[in-house]
Amino acid sequence: MSTTVIETARTDPPVIRLRLDIAYDGSQFFGWTRQPALRTVQGELESALSTIFTRHPPAPTLMVAGRTDAGVHALGQVAHLDVTEVQLASLERPHRGPAKGRQLDGPATLARRLNGIVGLSSDVYVLRASIAPPGFDARFGAIWRRYEYRVSDAAGPRNPLERNRTLWYPTRIDVEGMNYAAESLLGLHDWASYCKPRDLGTTIRTLQEFRWTREPDGVLVARVRADAFCHSMVRALVGATLAVGEGKLPVSRLVELRNRLQRTSEFKVVPAKGLTLLEVGYPPDDELAARAEQTRAKRPPIVGRAPI
Repeated sequence: MSTTVIETARTDPPVIRLRLDIAYDGSQFFGWTRQPALRTVQGELESALSTIFTRHPPAPTLMVAGRTDAGVHALGQVAHLDVTEVQLASLERPHRGPAKGRQLDGPATLARRLNGIVGLSSDVYVLRASIAPPGFDARFGAIWRRYEYRVSDAAGPRNPLERNRTLWYPTRIDVEGMNYAAESLLGLHDWASYCKPRDLGTTIRTLQEFRWTREPDGVLVARVRADAFCHSMVRALVGATLAVGEGKLPVSRLVELRNRLQRTSEFKVVPAKGLTLLEVGYPPDDELAARAEQTRAKRPPIVGRAPI
């Protein structure tokens, strides 16, 4: 793939956009977004970028597809960063070590050095780094995000090794009833009843997929996909359908609550630990720029806390 050069302000050098695919265990992170004095995924990675580009400042910053909340995990997070030609060249032409004098794959070198700095046993790992196609924007270019939420009810296992990514639920759950409720919620709607309010943030989203299955090991898994999610939306949807599965709410009540456009205490928002970002979807390369422009016109600047 040819290098994509982005023209910035007239006095700034052109930059090359790189895509990072990232996985992390969110248990010990205060979410994705960089926060003073708190350990976050963005903070860890940008600190490593500062080390890598010490000789070629300023260090790039990350733009992410989905700003996960404290305790939320990811196996398919996507972010982008812009590097100058000089910064990319510094990755491609090492000045010491066994590779001295050889030209390396700059993005691959970046991923390897990021992982080396955060450590072999770290709870965050850069799966791959690559030159982004023209028009790519990790946040505004995405057309959907897919999450899963794991629950082990009274009929499921209690595996201590999975305790940081599975909610242990004390009663047996009616999966069929939860799926009726989940299906009734699909479509383009205002999700104010299922989101925590955020200044300037829209709560209108398209819920594209929502279903529950009981896995062979007995764990219940909710799979949820939407064009985007507002703050705590997935955890609220899971909590609402669990209330149906437990017999505390009728199936029809979830749509009624959604249409009220007000937060409710009729169900509980489940803890973050059972939630994992699995995948982010993007359109074909020749549609990336148009998608990013269209979404950017509808979305406010990033403010406040994470949205999931």
